[in-house]
Amino acid sequence: MSRPQEESELVERARRGDERAYEELVRRHQGIAFRTAYFVAGDASDAEDAAQEGFVKAYRALGRFRAGAPFRPWLLQIVANEARNRRRSAGRRAGLALRAAVEIPSGGTASSPEGNLLAAEDRERLLRAINGLPEEHRLVIACRFFLDLSEDETAATLGVRHGTVKSRTSRALARLREDLEEGNA
Repeated sequence: MSRPQEESELVERARRGDERAYEELVRRHQGIAFRTAYFVAGDASDAEDAAQEGFVKAYRALGRFRAGAPFRPWLLQIVANEARNRRRSAGRRAGLALRAAVEIPSGGTASSPEGNLLAAEDRERLLRAINGLPEEHRLVIACRFFLDLSEDETAATLGVRHGTVKSRTSRALARLREDLEEGNA
């Protein structure tokens, strides 16, 4: 039985020209790369193109990748930049269509139709509130809570400092609380 290769080994092999090693890196990160591009671009077609072009640009830039650095944030920053460029060049500002996770009822019991309706309404209200945030706050919320990136990974992906991620997250959550409380009044 062979052990899964460590990401750093795959990166080093890819840097030396091993295309199969890079294919494995693509396979491991294609899902999160697409989701990152989608959160930035707001359009599935643009996200697919941005993710694909991001992988191509990352492959070409492997020689400049700092050995020992984490690969995923570096890649996601390239993908996010590509998605931003595509969105800007298209001249549109698409709303961020985030999908809320399907809630699993506690205790394995079935939800009532009324409970499902209320949960769906709550998700819709939350998504409207998130889409109403300024882009810099939407992106940090998407990275932290929808992509489940750490603060450091979010900082690297968005090309900002760690403290900026913390402050934007705090401001975004405060604004969301405020917006959602106003909606309940």
